[in-house]
Amino acid sequence: MNNPVYNLSAPKKSANLSINADLLQQAKQLNINLSQALEQHLAEIVRQAQRERWLAENQSALDEYNRRIEMRGTFSDGLRRF
Repeated sequence: MNNPVYNLSAPKKSANLSINADLLQQAKQLNINLSQALEQHLAEIVRQAQRERWLAENQSALDEYNRRIEMRGTFSDGLRRF
């Protein structure tokens, strides 16, 4: 279920970033791979943004489905034993 939100085999591309100097110094002292850390966190941000966009785009269908279930129940209501 942890599907990547981007093509893992896509080539790397340089990017210019501005980072707090103290934070950068601490990361270097701790041998943190900045490129890897950025990719991992950016993938999480992209995944969350995509999830929020999907929910917004489909909210009316979700609401309608929930209304229908409240009114009519589900197919298996008479079959469940719990």
